[in-house]
Amino acid sequence: MNIDACLEELNPKLIHWRRTFHAFPETGWTEYVTTYRIYEQLQALGLTVYTGTDVVETSARMGVPSDQELYASEKRASEAGVPEEFLNKVAGGHTGVVAVLKTGKPGPHIACRFDIDALPIEESDTYDHVPAEKEFASSLPGSMHACAHDGHTAIGLGVATWLAKNRDELTGTYTLLFQPAEEGSRGAKAMVEKGWLDDVDVFLGGHIGIEDLTVGQVAATTEQFLATTKFDVHFKGTAAHAGKRPEQGKNALLAAAACAQHLHAIAPHSQGATRLNIGTLHAGTGRNIVPDQATLTGETRGETNELNDYVFQEAERIIHGSASLYGVEAEMKVVGKGTSAVCDPEFTRMLEQASIRTAAITEVLPVLSLGASEDVTHMMNRIQARGGKSTYMIFGTPLPAGHHHPRFDYDEGVLKTGAAAFILLILECNQRGKQR
Repeated sequence: MNIDACLEELNPKLIHWRRTFHAFPETGWTEYVTTYRIYEQLQALGLTVYTGTDVVETSARMGVPSDQELYASEKRASEAGVPEEFLNKVAGGHTGVVAVLKTGKPGPHIACRFDIDALPIEESDTYDHVPAEKEFASSLPGSMHACAHDGHTAIGLGVATWLAKNRDELTGTYTLLFQPAEEGSRGAKAMVEKGWLDDVDVFLGGHIGIEDLTVGQVAATTEQFLATTKFDVHFKGTAAHAGKRPEQGKNALLAAAACAQHLHAIAPHSQGATRLNIGTLHAGTGRNIVPDQATLTGETRGETNELNDYVFQEAERIIHGSASLYGVEAEMKVVGKGTSAVCDPEFTRMLEQASIRTAAITEVLPVLSLGASEDVTHMMNRIQARGGKSTYMIFGTPLPAGHHHPRFDYDEGVLKTGAAAFILLILECNQRGKQR
């Protein structure tokens, strides 16, 4: 099988898919148009495709948007051409797609995961930002693919296309998970709880970028997955006239502001890296009113689950202490959670051996540090707990701006590299399965 010939044939499609998804970025649990477009492509390949409540466990979803936001997103999807019958199946934030290919021949069960959601970021429109220059920048104000999930989705469709074309030469079963709501660590657990990873032998995941590398470099494994907890806090006080009766008010804004300051003073831990960030704070309704409502959103992270728990427990203490200090109430809600994980090291040797079959991979790095959180860890841990093997790769590309930045972009040559890495590891695992 000529891998490079396959990749050259796929490459125009990879770029087209990437740009299509980039131009219509949808945030977690609202990826209705994205889900439909993925579904259409997979159906055309003759794979068995699942959507809606067949894909995610409703009660295991985290950080689902309000009914009003979901309704607005569904209306937008309808206006964009998503059929009503399909929308009914995925309504209420049941986005994401799973595709399954069964060869009917004994062999390993291999699962691959590709995240599909965007971020609430206003994309740059400057002339030196390639998506703006080439006219595929976000068409949705306030939303942007600023973390390469558009590319991950394109790679996933490329892998699906290759699997469908070569099904007669393969053995075993292949499950492709197009996961919603990765941002905020909200979506993977809902797929895990649905049982999609329960009988998988090999799990493959990956990410474009992370570090400023060159196209062709691939890290076969990743370390330093930070465990994380995402939380919302609502402070409820008492409104009052700020001039005539200020003593009758209980100031929720001041409680929230003090809380934010004190949270960033949590002591680091001697046993490893910890993080905390407050991302938003909204409060008050007018300059002459003692504000009775305030909401902040934040996150904790830790190099291990125990370190993350330390930061989160300290955050809880400070949140309720700040509320008490100003005589207001504080309601805290966890809206996302990710764990730590460890890749299986044998994938380094496997990818090194397989990479000689393509020019798309120029160097295999044994390991690269993520230094951030990824809810793919729920999937990796479930598979390893049941005796399977997991890895999470990183695909190198120059980065003109960092992840989660309005000018984030990457070299589209990385799409071919990413597809090559998945395909080669699938072939390597397939061959090892035959040898057993």
